[in-house]
Amino acid sequence: MVGGNNWDDLRYLLAVARHGSLSAAARVLGVNHSTVLRRVTALEQAMGAQLFDKLPGGYALTAAGEEMHRVAQKMEEDLTAANRLLSGRDTQIRGSLRVTTVDILTLYILPRHIAAFRRIHPDLRVDLMAAEASLSLTRREADVAIRATNRPPENLVGRAVSGLAFAVYGAACLLGQGPEAEDFDRHPWVGLDESFDHTNLARWMKRTVPASAIGYRVNSVAGLVEAVRAGVGLGLLPCGVVDRDPAFRRIGAPVPEADAKLWLLTHEDLRHMGRVRAFLDFMADALSRERDLLEGRCRTAA
Repeated sequence: MVGGNNWDDLRYLLAVARHGSLSAAARVLGVNHSTVLRRVTALEQAMGAQLFDKLPGGYALTAAGEEMHRVAQKMEEDLTAANRLLSGRDTQIRGSLRVTTVDILTLYILPRHIAAFRRIHPDLRVDLMAAEASLSLTRREADVAIRATNRPPENLVGRAVSGLAFAVYGAACLLGQGPEAEDFDRHPWVGLDESFDHTNLARWMKRTVPASAIGYRVNSVAGLVEAVRAGVGLGLLPCGVVDRDPAFRRIGAPVPEADAKLWLLTHEDLRHMGRVRAFLDFMADALSRERDLLEGRCRTAA
């Protein structure tokens, strides 16, 4: 049996198993490297078995570690389910709310709406976390997710509040005037790296733009926006971010193959929590009112 601090001990095992190293686990847990090593060692001594093999590529669970890992995961699931159920009864709009979304929404779309939301609910702190990979709402890493996707996770509930259109843009200073400015072949391109290969944006680029034309690649859509702004090349950008910015010039209509939906999502057990409900309702209204912009119908005159 694990000692008196059962769950606290097992948290360290889960973190190392998930992230593959002591240092990565330490960052996630907010402790130092030596604390993780000490707690894992203490757990191994308490269990009388080695739980991890230290390999050149990191830490790997042993057979005994796999057994303990299954126990730890079950405990985590039970605790988080209980926490969600209890939290879901909370109707007060105060405390903190954890929201995960992508970088373009964090930088260009959500700040003005969160400012308006906070004026109505000043006792609620919003913790906004930008991450291309979704944080887990099941494990309460976040309470709400705002995602641009056509396939929201099946284990979450929510609604699509708008489309999110993409079109080809260049910097106004790069394109100049005249019909030749809209010739794709006359300009270099900015692309996304291989971490986006699963997206509609990357698939359209591969079908449309020769690899030899791409002179610069980035690993975020926000980085893509700023590279195009600087005149590095053309790029496929979200209309809702750049259509009202005179630094950009759109070439043609939105690209249907790159369209996504903007989803507001939460976990079933949290949907009736006061602060979650208040935030979702406010953002649904705010983003719905911006549909013309987000869906590419507010084009700035060239």
